[in-house]
Amino acid sequence: MRRLVLLRHGESIWNRDNLFTGWTDVDLSDAGVDEAEEAARRLRAQNFEIDVCFTSVLTRAIRTLWIVLEQNDLRWLPVHRSWRLNERHYGALQGLNKDEMREKVGKEQVHEWRRSYATRPPALEEDDERHPRRDRRYKHVAGTHLPSCESLKDTVDRVLPYWLERIEPVLMQGRTPMISAHGNSLRGLVKYLDDVSDDEIPGFEIPTGKPLVFELDDNLRPTDRYYLEGKD
Repeated sequence: MRRLVLLRHGESIWNRDNLFTGWTDVDLSDAGVDEAEEAARRLRAQNFEIDVCFTSVLTRAIRTLWIVLEQNDLRWLPVHRSWRLNERHYGALQGLNKDEMREKVGKEQVHEWRRSYATRPPALEEDDERHPRRDRRYKHVAGTHLPSCESLKDTVDRVLPYWLERIEPVLMQGRTPMISAHGNSLRGLVKYLDDVSDDEIPGFEIPTGKPLVFELDDNLRPTDRYYLEGKD
C-alpha cells in the first residue's frame, strides 16, 4: 500500500475577510495557524510518517507546511516548491469581497465564476501590478505559462504535469509525500485520482487544515480515502 497526504493550508487572512485570493500572497490568520497546528497534532497522533513534501510558492501553504514540520520534528524532510501547485488564479477578482460582488453582478454570476468547471473570471490586464509576470518568484517561468486568470479546468491542467513528473515517481519509490497546497489545486488532484466528473468536482470541498489521506495500489489507483482524525 502507498499513501499520499493532501493538506489544504489553514485559513488565510483573506479567507477570513471573504476576499477572492488566488495567487495573491497573503499569510495565515490566527485561526489558520491554529488549524495548521491541529493538522500537525493529527499526524502525530496517528504516528503518520511523511518522507518528502511538496508545496506551492505562496506563503499560506508554505507556512502551514512549516508549522507541521516544526511541531513534528521533521524540519529535515526535503521540501519542493512549485508554482504549479498554486491556488487557482482569480484574475481581476483578486482582492474583491465576494458578498460585495454578489450585490454588484448577482449571485448567479459569482457562483458561475467560483463553482463552474470551465468558466474563467475576468482577466488581469498584462500591465496590472498584480500580474504574475511582475512577480520575482515567477521570473524563471515561461510567460506563456503565467495566467491572467484561470478556470478550475485550467488549474487541473496546470497541476497534473507536476503530479506526473515529480510526485508520482516518489510514490512509485515507496515513499509517502505530503502536498501542502490550496483548495483548487488539491481539488484538481482529487479529480484525477478519483476520476471525478467535470460536473461533480466543483462541489468537492477540502476543509482547511485537515489532512486528507489517499491509500493507493501499486498502479497508484485509490483504494481508500479518509481524513485524519485527532486523538483525545
